[in-house]
Amino acid sequence: MKPTYLNPIQEIYHLWEPVYPYLSQQIFELFNRKDGDILEMGPFSGLIFHLKKRDIGNSFLIAAFPPGMGNFFRDEARKQKMEDRIRVMETDPALTGIGEKKIDLAIFRGAFFFPSLFKVNFSAIDRVLKTNGVALIGGGFGKFTPDWVIENIGKRSRDLNREIGEIEIDEDGLRHQIQSEVVQGKMEVISEGGLWVLMRK
Repeated sequence: MKPTYLNPIQEIYHLWEPVYPYLSQQIFELFNRKDGDILEMGPFSGLIFHLKKRDIGNSFLIAAFPPGMGNFFRDEARKQKMEDRIRVMETDPALTGIGEKKIDLAIFRGAFFFPSLFKVNFSAIDRVLKTNGVALIGGGFGKFTPDWVIENIGKRSRDLNREIGEIEIDEDGLRHQIQSEVVQGKMEVISEGGLWVLMRK
């Protein structure tokens, strides 16, 4: 039997499809490269397909968790005819199975808002990043997404997020949370287009 959280998460993936092209633009602006090894992690992945369509990145990996999301993203890769280019692996927030210094860009959407599903493991993200690697950890619509797109999906998105167990976190709370993290990468909070932690190694 499929875990109850999977249905709303999968609906959110499809609901947010109009957002991904705009959000991928903000990520490209922060990454500022067209090459590199790209990782997207967690249940709210999906941007990686759009980065591939924009020819941003050389290799692509989805690190899927909690259990059950791996098959969903494998099916999505097949539907988009990207199964040969985007690898999907089942793992956990510790990124078990991904070696040290393998990743140039790591993306973790929905990171701080669903503690009942997972906890962000900053040291794991820091471990897999290469020198000069970048990680964007957090959530939001992104600064380039038009208001009309947000208005179209906003209410349903909020309802689904509440169903999954979303909590509220503000910028001060997030700053306090990352102060206790001991990682090599430098971390800053970005509140433009959501609430994100930008880690640069």
